[in-house]
Amino acid sequence: MKYEFEVEGKITGKERPRINMNSGTVYTPNRTKDYEALIQQAFFIKYRKQLNITNRVFVSIVAYFKIPASTRKADKELMLKDLISPTKKPDADNIAKVVLDSLNKFVIRDDNQVSKILVEKKYTDEVEKIVVSIEEY
Repeated sequence: MKYEFEVEGKITGKERPRINMNSGTVYTPNRTKDYEALIQQAFFIKYRKQLNITNRVFVSIVAYFKIPASTRKADKELMLKDLISPTKKPDADNIAKVVLDSLNKFVIRDDNQVSKILVEKKYTDEVEKIVVSIEEY
């Protein structure tokens, strides 16, 4: 079975855990928690259910970044043809981490089931978003 959904809005990578200096407790930053919740919400809106996939999965993530307003027209065309890729933050691995952590125990039983992963960063002249595809195989 294959599941595909989009998460529109500013793309956020997984941030490092923080430590509360007063209590010494480790916590996940709010921006990361909010983005993980947004990913779960996007999946739930499309499929109206929580899953518990137990097979191995292939996860494909395509992050579409908005073309900067100051970009020359010639470069913009190259960006839209995927001949120039974004090299800005967040890094591809941090995008993968935030997506996989949000799917963990919500769509897949555990993220160790992910045996294949593809993360791409592209430019768009539309809204910034990520497109996530989860496929059992």
